Amino acid sequence: MGAEPGQSALAGLIARADETALAASGLGCLDRCLPLLGSTDQVLRPLWVSLADGTAWEGALAEVRQGLRASRAPHEGSAPASREGSAPDSSARGAATALARRMLDAVPAARSAGALRSWADTCSATALRIHRLLDAGDDAMAPLVAAELRRQIRVLELLEADGDAVTGNLRQVLDVSTEGRRVLRAVVSRSRRSGTRAGSDLP
Repeated sequence: MGAEPGQSALAGLIARADETALAASGLGCLDRCLPLLGSTDQVLRPLWVSLADGTAWEGALAEVRQGLRASRAPHEGSAPASREGSAPDSSARGAATALARRMLDAVPAARSAGALRSWADTCSATALRIHRLLDAGDDAMAPLVAAELRRQIRVLELLEADGDAVTGNLRQVLDVSTEGRRVLRAVVSRSRRSGTRAGSDLP
């Protein structure tokens, strides 16, 4: 992590997160990057359900991977017809897609705190890297990156509560990830259409 205050706060949240929060953190990062994988919004649902009820993580993971293979878009990682100024964005999308695929491939088969902590930490850095690539700028805290950092922090803050509050807050975690996925889908779609730089008009 860098020296930015938000990144320091995120590192602290990951360091003290429990198993459920770690799984939700990594899963949320992957969920928000789904537009790059050409998948449906609900493809990760088996893992979210498993996270909520505490059962069948390995089976849910197998179901998710099968669903992603089935729904993988023919154009994943490829570029549309060439347009002026579109090459850098196409290259960034390809790199971002490869990173998202790596994040999915690294989901731990066993839901253990040790494996999940390493995965969540990697997913955090990877998701920020993906958003930085798609922002197409040199500033590490460009708008798209800053928004993803805020979402990562929010997810972990929501799941710091104990007991039944965690299960209840998973709905809010899903809402955070849904909003992030919507933003990224718009960014990817816009860059495919016009090759324009992403993130400059984020709220």
